[in-house]
Amino acid sequence: MAIRYNQRTHRCGELRATHIGEAVRLAGWVYSSRDHGGLIFVDLRDHTGLVQLRFNPAQVAQAHEAAKTLHNEDVIAIEGTVVSRGEQINPKLPTGEIEIEVSAIELLSRADPLPFQVNDEFDTSEEMLLRYRFLHLRRPEMQEVFRLRHRIARAIREYFHENGFVEVETPFLTKSTPEGARDYLVPSRVKPGAFYALPQSPQIFKQLFMIAGFDRYAQIVRCFRDEDLRADRQPEFTQLDMEMAFVQREDVMATVEGCVKRIFKDGLDVDVATPFPLMRAQEAMERFGIDRPDTRYGMELRDVTGLARETDFRGFREAIDEGGVVKCLVAKGGRTLTRKVLDGLTEEVRGIGAAGLPYVKVTRGDTGLELATGIAKYIQSLCAALCERIGAEPDDAVFFSAGRFADVCKYLNYVRTRLAAMLDVIPKGRWDLLWVVDFPLVEWDEEQQRWGSTHHPFTAPLDEDIPLLDSDPGKVRAKAYDLVLNGVEMAGGSIRIHQRDIQQKVFSLLGIGPEEAHDKFEFLLEGLRYGAPPHGGIAFGFDRWAMMLTGAESLREVIAFPKTQRAVCPLTNAPGPVSPVQLDELFLTLKPPSSG
Repeated sequence: MAIRYNQRTHRCGELRATHIGEAVRLAGWVYSSRDHGGLIFVDLRDHTGLVQLRFNPAQVAQAHEAAKTLHNEDVIAIEGTVVSRGEQINPKLPTGEIEIEVSAIELLSRADPLPFQVNDEFDTSEEMLLRYRFLHLRRPEMQEVFRLRHRIARAIREYFHENGFVEVETPFLTKSTPEGARDYLVPSRVKPGAFYALPQSPQIFKQLFMIAGFDRYAQIVRCFRDEDLRADRQPEFTQLDMEMAFVQREDVMATVEGCVKRIFKDGLDVDVATPFPLMRAQEAMERFGIDRPDTRYGMELRDVTGLARETDFRGFREAIDEGGVVKCLVAKGGRTLTRKVLDGLTEEVRGIGAAGLPYVKVTRGDTGLELATGIAKYIQSLCAALCERIGAEPDDAVFFSAGRFADVCKYLNYVRTRLAAMLDVIPKGRWDLLWVVDFPLVEWDEEQQRWGSTHHPFTAPLDEDIPLLDSDPGKVRAKAYDLVLNGVEMAGGSIRIHQRDIQQKVFSLLGIGPEEAHDKFEFLLEGLRYGAPPHGGIAFGFDRWAMMLTGAESLREVIAFPKTQRAVCPLTNAPGPVSPVQLDELFLTLKPPSSG
């Protein structure tokens, strides 16, 4: 029987007890079926949820016979009547009070045996899930991930529209101006030997929008970077870019806070308080060892260099004599950590470059607090002063690092993060948002022996620090700001340089000479000649917001058709070879890969 499936009366997950007695027409996928020796029950699924179908041979024999042949993921359309389940309610389903007494069925599409089941928990490789991504995406939890992603995108667009922003598309085929990661290059057929680059960011274009007088711009845009992949990296990704004219840092940050508040409300129905706390980058490093700290729990780093001078512990004294520092952190309840766990943590820290992980445990002795295990015998005389300085109590463990400030921060931040997981001290369901500001404008690159941008070369220095560009660049602070959520950088932005002479000075500092600046950035420098307003903006990692709000562990879980860590798409087998004819049209000859 042909059923008008294009005229569905309801979606599967919409039906409730209030619909009892109504005639309905549904379509969807067979989620599961159960033959009870007479009655056949089928769970029908669409994007709204599940509803149970009942096939009764005493009512419609033809439909009952057809139901016997159904397999999981067959596509069907049915007509029937909503009836009560009586006492057989399924409290796990929103539709659990009712079922559909089927009077007619049409098989629209038969499904072959599946590589994995859509309706069961399964243990299969990520490669298999990506190869059959269209099946994986059928799972209800995956559907909800992408509906949440949609809600985030809608909230962003509505917010910026309501606040006077315009969305204008920027080019995908543009000029190569590599700023760290490698560009994806596209050969030109009409200009032999020349290449476009896919954009790593619309940064320069959105600055030109401000020069053009658009005042407020926002775009959800696709970007591309040819870089080594990690859990939070993809070669193509989505970000929100926004830019505002005639603003200072606090104006951009307030606008972003309103957007984030809207994202949480529309995405998760969660209210977040504004304004967000603000912390200077140096303070973040001092307290947490990283400039994107997770502030949901304590375990802050404490400088004990002064006390460490009074010890004979070689590891401390050598570091201090070489101009280094000694810092520590207190793990509340850390006395429960076994020797095996601590040895394993020590090896992990050695794996990222540390010489070791000195530690002690705090106990209560006959005369007061005492230190035990680890390096206790070397610093026992400092027990009272140390515990008072860092707030250590009985049953706590104290972990130390000594050396260059940057190294100490790196190692203790790693230890802090690992201990938080081991001791289960991270609050559940808590969202800590934080602005980090006053980053250095430039950082010294030891390998290349030159200054490099901390953010990007268009970031403005603080006005009072401009004289230091010539005399002491390392002390120049940037008008930059990063938004951090639970220890993850979610957005980064800055007030831009809007004066041509300052931009040229920064280029010069970065080793970008006049010829290179002209070749790569002349269209921006030209724009700065004709009246550029003070302006600033920010870029959100849109995929990262989806990952955080859904609780996913990888960006691949929140991108519809992602690449693997080898930048390969198992679904389409991209990248793939092209024909000799295509290469000839582009005036290209392939060089064999190096065997080394």
